Amino acid sequence: MLSPLRRIGLALICTALAACSKPVNSPYHEDSAAENTLYSAFTTRSPNHLDPALSYSGDETPFTYSIYEPLYGYHYLDRPYRLIPKVAAEMVEPVYLDEQGNLLPADVPGEQVAISRYDIPIKKGIAFQPHPAFALDEQGEYRYYPMRAPDLSEAFSIADFAYTGSRELTAHDYVYAFKRLASPRLASPVLGVMAEHIRGFKAFSEELVQADKQEPRPQWLDLRPFSLPGVRALDKYTLRVEVNGKYPQFKYWLAMTFTAPMAWEAERFYSQPRMAQHNLTLDSWPVGTGPFMLTESLTNRRHVLSRNPNYRGEPYPCVGEPGDQAAGLLEDCGKPMPFLDKVVFSLEKEGVPLMGKFLQGYYDIPQVERGEYGVAMTVAAQDSVDKANLYQERGLQLRTAPEAQLFYMGFNWHDPVVGQGDTPEQFEKNRKLRLAISIVFDWEQYVSIFMNDQGQAAHSPLPPDVPGYQPLPQGANPYVYTKDDGVVKRRSLDEARDLLRQAGYPDGRDSRTGKPLILYYDSMMGMGSDATVDWMRRQLAQVGLQLEVRASDYNRFQDKMKRGAAQMFIWGWVADYPDAENFFTLLYGPQAKKDFGGENAANYQSAEFDRLYEQMRFLNDGPDKEAVVQQMIHLVQHDAPWMFGYVPNAGGAYQSWVRNAKPSMMVRDSIQYYRIEPEQRVVRIDRWNRPVWWPAIPIGIVLLVLVWVLRSQAQARRRQVALRKEQD
Repeated sequence: MLSPLRRIGLALICTALAACSKPVNSPYHEDSAAENTLYSAFTTRSPNHLDPALSYSGDETPFTYSIYEPLYGYHYLDRPYRLIPKVAAEMVEPVYLDEQGNLLPADVPGEQVAISRYDIPIKKGIAFQPHPAFALDEQGEYRYYPMRAPDLSEAFSIADFAYTGSRELTAHDYVYAFKRLASPRLASPVLGVMAEHIRGFKAFSEELVQADKQEPRPQWLDLRPFSLPGVRALDKYTLRVEVNGKYPQFKYWLAMTFTAPMAWEAERFYSQPRMAQHNLTLDSWPVGTGPFMLTESLTNRRHVLSRNPNYRGEPYPCVGEPGDQAAGLLEDCGKPMPFLDKVVFSLEKEGVPLMGKFLQGYYDIPQVERGEYGVAMTVAAQDSVDKANLYQERGLQLRTAPEAQLFYMGFNWHDPVVGQGDTPEQFEKNRKLRLAISIVFDWEQYVSIFMNDQGQAAHSPLPPDVPGYQPLPQGANPYVYTKDDGVVKRRSLDEARDLLRQAGYPDGRDSRTGKPLILYYDSMMGMGSDATVDWMRRQLAQVGLQLEVRASDYNRFQDKMKRGAAQMFIWGWVADYPDAENFFTLLYGPQAKKDFGGENAANYQSAEFDRLYEQMRFLNDGPDKEAVVQQMIHLVQHDAPWMFGYVPNAGGAYQSWVRNAKPSMMVRDSIQYYRIEPEQRVVRIDRWNRPVWWPAIPIGIVLLVLVWVLRSQAQARRRQVALRKEQD
């Protein structure tokens, strides 16, 4: 038997050996760090819609754009953003037809175009992922259609089906996808857009509504027998789409998963009785041709994308923008993608444990689809030397850049003080007031104070990376800024005061009544901190103007905007697609919120701007369109219906072993481009999470001494009892 001292010595040796052991805090199974798997998180809930006809939420895009393949996509590295073919064999320019179907010349004025016809060839040999919807039996019949109730009793995921199959993608699958957007059983969020632009789409939608009302109602509404005039398959590999009039921006819709292909077999498979009760739907288990497929889905816990074994392997790009070569973003030029075998998404309800696990190395990217992590960590590193040293020591990649979004302060065109005015003289007076206010509001200071320099002041309605945007000094707003030897400077407060005097408000007072001019900032409650409002008041106070805040709840604020009752407000816009038209719509007269319920929240009205807009929207990309875009920018800078505000940065945070990481909120299919180095991950996780055992040594000694004392006391008592017995 070992003595107590020997036991203590043995315990110390064991503890010393344990100090060299592997991390014990890993949330994954043993050796997971060595696998070719990327780990990330989601923070709110499981994706609600993975059906491409319904999905319209940012947290769903890592899945939908990895599983489905639209005809077009965005070049991963190039800026400004550029469309490239994905499933399409090439980028296609439309041909134009008149009302009689006659071919028109390519340079015909847009107003004369009745139909824009796109004949899009698709690549051959593309296959759908393995899925039970395609499984056939020995007789060539569909194995899982129709299914009997007992066959589904133990099936709660796609992995529960023993057999799978596949088939080649054809143009008919794109036709079926477009038809589904009109289905009354889906209520797609883009139904209105497609009804406006696709030839015959509205009538087709109404036809489906009538068909859906038939009795008895079939479980599956087969869309194949219905004809959609504007979308047809000319043959197995050629898709024809006909658009009403000329609408060059339609090409961007072909890069969204709304128009990704859908196999009719998949929809029919999921339409069977009891499928939805078992969570077997397209919203939960999508079916696509992309680089990944969903292989595990535990609601509000964990989702796993695995490499699609049927994926053809597209090559990694070989060109990018300046700086990409030096950043190592071209090292995988020409190599087939995807590089990852799996992507694991785990639920993290709280931000603190999420970031803790990221800093421990257990997440490679905090959240794939979110652009604030790189910004927040960059700011944290600027504010804290300790965090800066930690991030540097761990080799974290923090990348930020301006994104295709804009926050502006709008002036309500219907307001008598800051709006259009009733006469040319009143327009000019109000315009000078708006320009004075625009000079006074130092958005560079705002970005510095409230955004820690993670953004930039805007000079026009267009943010960077949208074609038509001009960087400084070329794109400087001449009414708010001056240029001196290429250096852009905000105009002085004296110039703002002079404009106020010309507007009839010398020193901030009405020249007729002598009363101070009070401006009203309308906002939603919670939009803008007290510090922000105080900053706004101080800006205006520099020239004698006063600001009063009128905050209301969300519903009342929205009602106020619809009625055109606000005076000044802050609004934002994130690009749906990288085209000037997407931002200029916010200033287009027929889109005025008060009169037409559109997106023109300032209710700006300008016959010249509307004329240029209607000309620009028909122009193809090129010098002619660029010239019109610049005219529109200069007109809006002159009229000043907005203070152009600022463009915030977006960015990503990536571990050092993640390669090819270039953050973008426009490029949604980024996962296929990522590559990881698992060997480096293993080494760093072991180093960062080495167990700290030394506190166990003194605790162990105390426990062993306590055990020895108790044991000694017990032995002494036993000896005393034995001695008494002998004496008795």
